[in-house]
Amino acid sequence: MTICQTRLAASLLAATHIADRHLIASFVADPATQPAPNPFAQTSVGAVRQVWRQRTVEFDSFEVQVAGLSCLLRALIAMSVDEVLVQEILRAGLHTVNLFYRSEGVRIIGAVLYGKPGIALPVLPAVKTAQPVSGRRKRGVPDQLDLFG
Repeated sequence: MTICQTRLAASLLAATHIADRHLIASFVADPATQPAPNPFAQTSVGAVRQVWRQRTVEFDSFEVQVAGLSCLLRALIAMSVDEVLVQEILRAGLHTVNLFYRSEGVRIIGAVLYGKPGIALPVLPAVKTAQPVSGRRKRGVPDQLDLFG
């Protein structure tokens, strides 16, 4: 794997064009998720389009639950077929995620999370993002005694 999982999860959260980015980022960031063998780490938009259009048909036929596929296909349509992409594959249990990004950065083009036929997508806690630190604490914060209230 060329990029650490934490960076991939953060890049997924920044990819606002991916509707299911929070679910997919949570899966990528989960400690149980590990890199999988990846024989085609460098690929092209044309190859990705062909593979995932076919998988759309297969997933429908076998009732495989999937997240992110329509967003990936929509993003690929706007790109040149010979453009180079990097693919990362990660797995945990019965689920797999395939992520695609341009080689010059980690701007995620698309990501697809799927499982085995008849298996629901995982339910994971949301990835925690860094919150800006303010000068004062908000009132009503749990587990904190308000001495001035």
